[in-house]
Amino acid sequence: MKLRTSGLLVFVLLILVLAVAAAACGQTLTTAGTLTTLINFNGTNGASPYMSLVQATDGNLYGTTSAGGANEVDCINGCGTAFKMTPAGTLTTIYSFCADAFCLDGFFPAAGLFQATDGNLYGTTMWGESNALGGIFRITLEGTETVLGSLGGTEIGYAPTAGVVQGTDGNLYGTTSSGGLWGGAVFEISPTPGGGFSSLFSFAHAGGVDGGNPEAGLIQATDGNFYGTTSTAGAHGGGGIFKITARGKLTPVYDFCSQLNCADGSAPVSGVVQAADGNFYGVTSADGTHGHGTVFKITPGGTLTTLYSFCSQANCTDGSTPVGAGLVLGSDGNFYGTTGYGGTNVGSCGGSGCGTVFEITTKGKLTTLHSFDGIDGGYADGLVQSTNGAFYGTTASGGNNNDCYEGSTCGTIFRLSLGLSPFVETQTSYGKVRTEVVILGTDLADATGVSFNGTKSSTFTVISSSELTAKVPVGATTGTVTVTMPGGALKSNAPFHVTPSINSFTPASGPVGTQVQIDGQSLAQTVGLAFDGVAATEFTVNSNKEVIATIPTGAATGKITITTLGGIAKSPTSFTVTN
Repeated sequence: MKLRTSGLLVFVLLILVLAVAAAACGQTLTTAGTLTTLINFNGTNGASPYMSLVQATDGNLYGTTSAGGANEVDCINGCGTAFKMTPAGTLTTIYSFCADAFCLDGFFPAAGLFQATDGNLYGTTMWGESNALGGIFRITLEGTETVLGSLGGTEIGYAPTAGVVQGTDGNLYGTTSSGGLWGGAVFEISPTPGGGFSSLFSFAHAGGVDGGNPEAGLIQATDGNFYGTTSTAGAHGGGGIFKITARGKLTPVYDFCSQLNCADGSAPVSGVVQAADGNFYGVTSADGTHGHGTVFKITPGGTLTTLYSFCSQANCTDGSTPVGAGLVLGSDGNFYGTTGYGGTNVGSCGGSGCGTVFEITTKGKLTTLHSFDGIDGGYADGLVQSTNGAFYGTTASGGNNNDCYEGSTCGTIFRLSLGLSPFVETQTSYGKVRTEVVILGTDLADATGVSFNGTKSSTFTVISSSELTAKVPVGATTGTVTVTMPGGALKSNAPFHVTPSINSFTPASGPVGTQVQIDGQSLAQTVGLAFDGVAATEFTVNSNKEVIATIPTGAATGKITITTLGGIAKSPTSFTVTN
């Protein structure tokens, strides 16, 4: 098992036994679903997979192992691999790291992969030779690897424990857990080899209020900002949640341990996920009411609600220490995640339990779906829901092979079937009208139509049984994407956000009280409007292309900003406020 806290990576052995969960403390906790171990890693095909898998456009699942593979001599226990797996469980190693004598391609990938809009996969390695302390790589679905950049600079930091995400500008964004000016950094890098790094923010103050040691990756929210977590420091020393612009302006959103005895949790080593309600959901790995981590909800404005505190049951049969990839939003609207310890097999894994898979509603009702027993895996590191409806995940240890780390187990890949129906998933969750969007699914070859929140797309192309593309139609609004099939319809597991744009406004200037006509696209779902940051209290949405707003008291010359359910748009020029 690998425990990640405060930037530290520790390997511990796991041995587990399966049992049934119990009920306590007003929360119903039951065992449900069918878990199948698909892959037992053995060192040769990889070992110790950390973080979750990703479903690519070919319908297969891709991931990394932090050790094992073909190049065992260079790294003693192997340098790690990248692999693909069919939904049925056939695994193929597509790359073994440390492929040259100097390990210039890096080794020890401690995070999962991300498929960008160019169809390639992107990831990070924690270490590398030639003075590199980790790097960013690109790998094709066939296994051709290219290093985009090597870490180790003072401001950028080193040893990334998380992967990267692609922003709306096409660039990749990520974090380093160590180095920088003190405790890690946030960086940007072009997906083009040789494009170079940009350090957006370096956590500079030891114990400072900006936090430190971000061990998780970023997400780009509907407001255009990136959100992430820090596992240490902050105003109360428990880590925190931050948002950062693409230009590097960082703002703390919440500091953990704000409550007495850290009842709100601490040390979030996983990222957050944004739900359809606009709020963010995530987990902390420590503290809470019972001292073993929490599940929380937080608004964009920073109001936090603790939904659940782990170890609410005796012997932590409800799970303990949620780590890894954090929560995933299921197609049924509930969240799913894993814990590294606890569960009903109390005597296993050194007596601390082997971890669980759980489901939790937005109201905080938690259900334990599975308790690991060591043979079926241990220390689960995250989930992904495939478009076939099933969940897939990895365990960093456990399984039936004891050939890794001086006799310890090598980890597994599992499938958890809960009876959820197939769905479709957009590869990016946002886009303007006329943008071509990739839609992933299962058995899409016979698709007869695509619509965006009820507005039919006139242009769609079936690429394969697992992929089609469709253009966002004019008039589309933020909501569910539907693919029409001969036997019914497949709906997206999350809303697609149709991002707005402002083309022009009339007049170009005027005093407070002047009515301004704003013309653009995708304005029908406008929920807010501001002149140079001052909110307009009076505005009328006339159509998807027109909004009329009254210049508010206190407004100054500057850009007009419109906020819709699909995102934020700024005017290309400034409105001049006259006296």
